[in-house]
Order: sequence, then structure tokens, then C-alpha cells
Amino acid sequence: MNWDNQNNQDPWGRKNQDEVSFDDLIKKFSVMFGKQGSSSNGSSGGGGFNFPTKRAFLYGFFGLIVLYASMSIYQLDSPERAVVLRFGEYHAETGEGLNFMLAGIDERYVENVALTRRYSQTANMLTKDENLVDVTISVQYRIKNLKDFVLNVRDPESSLREATESSLRHVVGDNTLEETLTTGREKIAQDVNARLQSYLDLYATGLVVQQVNIEKTDPPSAVKASFDDVVAAREDKEKLQNEADRYGLSIVPEARGQAFARIQAAEAYREEVVANAEGEAVRFDKLLAEYQKAPKVTRDRLYLDALQGLYSNSTKVLMDVEGGNNLMYLPLDKILEQNKSEEEE
Repeated sequence: MNWDNQNNQDPWGRKNQDEVSFDDLIKKFSVMFGKQGSSSNGSSGGGGFNFPTKRAFLYGFFGLIVLYASMSIYQLDSPERAVVLRFGEYHAETGEGLNFMLAGIDERYVENVALTRRYSQTANMLTKDENLVDVTISVQYRIKNLKDFVLNVRDPESSLREATESSLRHVVGDNTLEETLTTGREKIAQDVNARLQSYLDLYATGLVVQQVNIEKTDPPSAVKASFDDVVAAREDKEKLQNEADRYGLSIVPEARGQAFARIQAAEAYREEVVANAEGEAVRFDKLLAEYQKAPKVTRDRLYLDALQGLYSNSTKVLMDVEGGNNLMYLPLDKILEQNKSEEEE
């Protein structure tokens, strides 16, 4: 037996199944359709399609199947989701990967649910103290529920804009002009965020607010110059207040230190005076006891001590001579200096 077959057949004369072409399949289908046509018409040749016509028909049939399959199969990326409507009603929500739908019957709406979207607007608002202010607000949001986003609201983003403006007007209306322009902007953004999310949940828009920012707040252009002057004056006030606070922080500790030092000195002086007074009192008691024992001697001793203390603090002494007109001058300073120098020698 010849194993080197040139007709693409196996050694037993059968055709290799791996090499069956599309034309062979068409022929098989043609035979099947031919047999069906022959049995239905009572003959094998009349009324049926000839082979070229059958093959063209089958090619077209398979082409339609491939075309319909390509229209029915779609692929979604990882952040994408799709809502499928069948005859206008919700059918399913599909996720990442290959998905199937009935083309011509089903409709699909594809959205990126991980994408953060941004919306901003500028509006003229009325504050609590009946002043006008221009507020620029930005909202960052994304799709949380795609089914609600597609089915519940005709235009969810338009609803978002209207809800944002309504929330902003309500919150700004509860704040004064100064709070809106300066210190209260962060709180206003937080309040708008909470109120806006409650509106979106109430409308079932399928949107979630991630962040609200008050980008800019300005007074109306007609009074902007005057308001700038007010702001400048407020800044000068804060500057001077800060300088006063810094001066107070520097001078108060110094004053407290001086006050503490004076209190300590006063307490030391008080203790010194009290100690001296107590010492003098003890000395007087002892002197009284001695005086009671010898009054004349004690009196003379006290007189001499008094003169000694008086003369020791004076450098010049004038003495009147009894019965004469001359005064005696004693240069005690010179005498003391001379005595001191003699003692040192």
C-alpha cells in the first residue's frame, strides 16, 4: 500500500478530516437541502436549487449569522458598566468582559462608573444680611448606580446643576456676607455637599458627590472697590492686633518678673526689719535689767555711747570755751587718718 498519498487521504482511502474545507461543508449542506427538496417534490432534480445557487445561499446565511453575532456581542473595559433594555424595559446590568445582547431588540447604555466628573458654575446669591455676592462653586461627582442614572431621570446632569444651585442658595442664605467671603467658605462647602447629596438621593439620579469646593466669592462689581477697602482695613486691624499680642507676650513676662523680684525684695526687707526690731527689743530688755541694777552707771554709759556714735559720724567738731569768746576746732578727720596711718605702720 502506498503511504505517500498525494490526494490528502489516509492509507485506507478516507479523506483527512482535519483538512475539510468550508466548501466541503457547503456541499454537505447542499446534499441535505437537495434530498429534502427531492423528497418534498417527488423527484431528485426538479424544484430544487442547483449547487451554485445553494452555495451562494449558504454563504449568505452564514454571513448573516456572523454579522448578527458581531452586532450582538460587545466588550466592556474594567471601569465600564452597561444597562441593557429589552423592549424598552430594564433587562440586565453587565460588567467587564464580553457580553451578549439581542441586536435589534435590546438597547445598551454604557458608562464609565469609575470616572470622576466635574461641574462648576457661578451664581449671584443673597446672604442672610441681605447682601449680594457672586459665588463660584465646583462639584466633583461620579456614577454610583448606573440603573438609576439611565432609567430614573431624563437628564441626571441637568438635575445635578439645578440641585447644586438650589443647595447653594439655601446655604448662602443662612450665612452673612462676611462669613461667605472670608471665614465661612469651608463650612458652606460642607453644608452644600450634604444638602446636594440629599437632593440627588431623593431624585434617585444614581450620582454620588465626592467633593464640593467654593472656588471664589466676590462682592458685586458695583461695590467691589469699597469692599476691597473694607478688606484692607480688616487686614490692617488684624495686623495691628497681632503686633499688640506679640508686644503683650513680650512685656507681660518681663513685668511679672520685675513684680516677682520686688515682692521678694519686700519680703526680705520685712524679714530684716522684723529681725532688727526683735533684736532691739531683746537688747532693750537686757539694758533695762542692767539699768535697774545700776541706774547712774547705765545712764552715763548710754550718754557716752551716744556721743561716740555722734562724733564717729562727724569729721568736724566745734567746742565752746566756758568764759571766753574763742571756739576750739577739732579736725577729727585728720586726727583719725593720722591714727590710722600710725596703726598701719
